[in-house]
Parts: sequence; C-alpha cells; structure tokens
Amino acid sequence: MEQSPISPNNGTPPTPAMSAKTRRAALVAAIFLMATSAIGPGFITQTATFTSQLGAAFAFAILASILIDFVVQLNIWRIVTLTKMRASDIANAAIPGTGYLLAVLVIVGGLFFNIGNIGGSGLGLNAMLGVDPKWGGAISALIAIGIFSSKRAGVAIDRLIVVAGVLMILLTLYVAIVSAPPVGDALFQTFLPSTINFATITTIVGGTVGGYITYSGAHRLLDKGTVGIENLGAVNRAALTGIAVTGLMRYVLFLAILGVVASGVVIDVSGKGANPAAQAFQAAAGETGYRIFGAVLWFAAITSVIGAAYTSVSFITVFKKDISERARNIATVIFIAVSLFFYVIITTPPAQMLIFVGGLNGLILPIGLSIFIYAAWTRSDLMSGYRYPRWLLVLGVLACALTWYMGYKSIGPIFALLSPAT
Repeated sequence: MEQSPISPNNGTPPTPAMSAKTRRAALVAAIFLMATSAIGPGFITQTATFTSQLGAAFAFAILASILIDFVVQLNIWRIVTLTKMRASDIANAAIPGTGYLLAVLVIVGGLFFNIGNIGGSGLGLNAMLGVDPKWGGAISALIAIGIFSSKRAGVAIDRLIVVAGVLMILLTLYVAIVSAPPVGDALFQTFLPSTINFATITTIVGGTVGGYITYSGAHRLLDKGTVGIENLGAVNRAALTGIAVTGLMRYVLFLAILGVVASGVVIDVSGKGANPAAQAFQAAAGETGYRIFGAVLWFAAITSVIGAAYTSVSFITVFKKDISERARNIATVIFIAVSLFFYVIITTPPAQMLIFVGGLNGLILPIGLSIFIYAAWTRSDLMSGYRYPRWLLVLGVLACALTWYMGYKSIGPIFALLSPAT
C-alpha cells in the first residue's frame, strides 16, 4: 500500500528499488504537493490584493517570483535528493547548529502560515455557502484533523489535490478570458514595470516558495524514496514541471484579476471579512463563478493546512531521531489544533493575515537557502562526491543576495500589516 504523505517513516527514507510506475507516482505527488502549497489561499489572496493596488505593474513581481522559485526549487530538490537527508539534517551537517535554527523557523513560519490557511478555508466557505469566516475556518480545521486521522487518507488526498488543481486552472482560465485583461500592458510591465515594490515581491515569493513550502516537495520525494543520483534527472524534470505549472497558474490568475481591476471595479482588500479574490471572480463570472471559486479556494486551503502541518512536523525529527510514527501523527494533529486556536483568538482579518504570513515566510527563505548553497558549495562529501553544477551555485548565490536584500527592505511594511490601523 502506498505510504501516506502525512505519515512519513521514521526519519529515514525507504531505499528499495523503485519501479518506473512507482517513481512516476512519487514525482507527481511531489509536484502537486509543491503546486498546491504554492497556489494556495495565501497566493490567491495576495495576487488579488496586490493586483488591485499595483495594476499591471504587479506582473513584474510575478516574474520575479517565478525566477526565484526556479533557482530555489532546483537547488533544494537536488540537494535533498543527493544527500538523502532532511533539510534540517543537511543544515546541521554543513554548519553545526543551524539545522535546529532552520527547524524552529520553518515550524514557527508554518504555524503562522497554517493560521492563514485556516483563514483561507474560512473565506472559501464564506464564498461558497455564506458561512461566517471564523466559523468556516474552525469547521475546516476540524475536517482537516479528521482527514489526517484517517489511515487511508494518503492516496485519496493525492488524487483530490490533482482534481482541485485542474479545477482551479480551468476556472481561473475561464475568468481570465471573460474579464478581458489588457494583455499588452501586462506583458510590457512584466519586464519594464512602472513601479517596483520590494515588500510585495517578498510577500509573493514567501507565499509561493518561502518557509515550509520550500521543502514540501523535497521532503515528499525523500519519504517516497525517490533519492540518489540515479533519480536526479527525473527529479529535475519534476521540479521544472512543477515550477512551470505554478508559474502559468500565477500569471493566469493575475490576468483574471487584472481584467476586473482594469474595468473599473473597486476591490475591498482591507475591510473586515474582505475576500478580494472572490470579489474579483464574482465581478467577472457572476454568482455561479463566485460559488465555484469558494469551493476551489476551500479545497486549496484544506490541502494547504495538511501540507503545512505535514512539512512543518517533518522538521521535528532533528530534535528527536527515534520519534515514532504515532507520536508524529499526534504532533501533526496538535499542530493543526494550535493553528486553529490562534486563528480563533486573532482579530486580524483573514485576508490581511494571508498577506502577512506570506511576507513572514519570505523573510525566512534567505536563511535556509543560504545554508543549502553553502552546503552544496563546500560539502560534496554529503552528496557522495557529486560535482555540483557551478552555474546552479552561482544562481543560488544571486538568489540569496536578492532575497536578503528584499527581506531587509520589507521588514517594516510586512510587520505593519498586523497593525490595527492597517
């Protein structure tokens, strides 16, 4: 029976030879876990919010996020695959002690992100059924706990993630066509934007490849046993496929919302209970589109809640190597429950929280990426003597420098999002 994505083995990936079918299933699972994490409620809400604020100039932030995503995922997936180690163990081997730091940052960032994911599920139920966002989030978190507790949830979740992804792409493509966006202006400002907002880029990068998202697909490959030099070619193709799918989805979603904004529709991005993306879809596709969007957003949020909990808890093995599967299951349920508790007591509107957690994970990204690039540059022994491509290392260094700079420029604006006056 296929191993559940939410029940990894005892910190040690399986090593038996894999059939082509099994390896393909593992790669598809990793692609969609990364994709649904990168195109979750946070990214959807962030895109609607920033497009309404920046218009066509936001296209440059989309391009920047895709390029950074390309460098980050190729490096992280390659290093985890070659070392056959979890991210925190790689960090500790490269720079003693940094694995614990990385684990704490990812777990804390994942907790905040999961609070936002639960908020996104509340927004989804609100759009779909008119349920109050707070109650919708609480109900959704309890459902996620129920799904996770099921012993047969793994395969079902894999398949449902694929269905949700396809539905999201089709619906968004339809809205992009109906809203008739100014494609020419969008393409022009993709490369020559009228304005550049570093806080926006940091937030959108954090919402698509920051924090736990960086390691979700890589750890999934590790748990499936798709590791070693013999799997490197397939892993690279899977990473590129995942990046291409998420990049296309990001741009199509941006165009869909841009068409609405360009038509003169004003989107509420800061009001209590505001649901910017739902407003845009309703303006373009009417009440039916609004309800269907709510359903897709809700499912994206539920899968993101499970994905964030799974990946974040996978880092606790750095503190206790021999932790049992049952203990990890309990820890994951507790992780979701704690996320729900903070979601209930926090008064920040869900949409605003989704923007904040993207920015927070964008601040975490350069720390982990820097450690990984250092490991690839100096510790070839961790990769069985594999000669790491210099061009990929150079791109990694440039991505590190860029994300550090953007993080520095963005700290104030990102944390200002939690201000009651915002």
